[in-house]
Amino acid sequence: MTIVDAHHHLWRTDQGYDWLDEPALAPIRRNFTPAQLSAELAAAGVGRSILVEGGRCDTAEAAILFAHAAATPAIAGVVAWADPEDPSLAATVAGYRNLPGGHLLVGLRSQIQSEADPGYLDRPAVRDGLALIGSLSLAFDLVIRADQLPSAARCAQALPSVRFVLDHLGKPPIRTGEGFARWAAGLTALAACPQVTAKLSGLVTEADWERWSVDDLRPAVEVAFEAFGSERLMFGSDWPVCTLATGYAEWLTALTAMIPAEARPAVFEQVATRTYGLDRGSDLGPDPRR
Repeated sequence: MTIVDAHHHLWRTDQGYDWLDEPALAPIRRNFTPAQLSAELAAAGVGRSILVEGGRCDTAEAAILFAHAAATPAIAGVVAWADPEDPSLAATVAGYRNLPGGHLLVGLRSQIQSEADPGYLDRPAVRDGLALIGSLSLAFDLVIRADQLPSAARCAQALPSVRFVLDHLGKPPIRTGEGFARWAAGLTALAACPQVTAKLSGLVTEADWERWSVDDLRPAVEVAFEAFGSERLMFGSDWPVCTLATGYAEWLTALTAMIPAEARPAVFEQVATRTYGLDRGSDLGPDPRR
């Protein structure tokens, strides 16, 4: 089994990542390079990974990400930023694919979690853009809040040919537990759409950074397995954001402890490989049976 990390980032602080200015994020307000990533992957026994846009929310970041991917053998694909409402979305994607390393584009993402409207994904213009993304044989990563899960479920139901990937399980309220049942219901509704997969990522930073335990995370993971099954769940480190609460290898160890042995090949390799088309490049089209 070649472990695939379906979600990590790279950034330099002089390249426009203003969200890192939040005081609580001081520990990760520094550069994270491909060399550091490669060392983390090697130490943890991870063979391939997906580099995800880092919250800059501009198209210029893509060239940086593709350059990193082209120069780093372990990076098997890139999820770049794009605005679904962009009237030039098709041209944006074509431009990405023409960049050096652009053949590694496997998906797109926008920062939906920053949208105040919990029904953002119900907007016709957004859905039109997402339908276009699906027609271009790309996955769309959903980085959303728990209160946006119902809208995501309606959107996925309306667009059955679009491969959606839920990041961080939709941010379950692990730290306080408040609203856990609503989160679980929203996740279950989204999982009812067979073309949606989800990442077991970002959970440690939804828990108490200083005092989290596997037992704190286990209820959310159990809900995810009940909703998606092992054939639609994948491992993601969310490195370096995860380092606010734990190290790369420590998160992998914690997650492994929560995954039944028979489910590990799917969660740690097969789902990410299939969803992002890593064996065939970014030409893998949508398959609603997933």
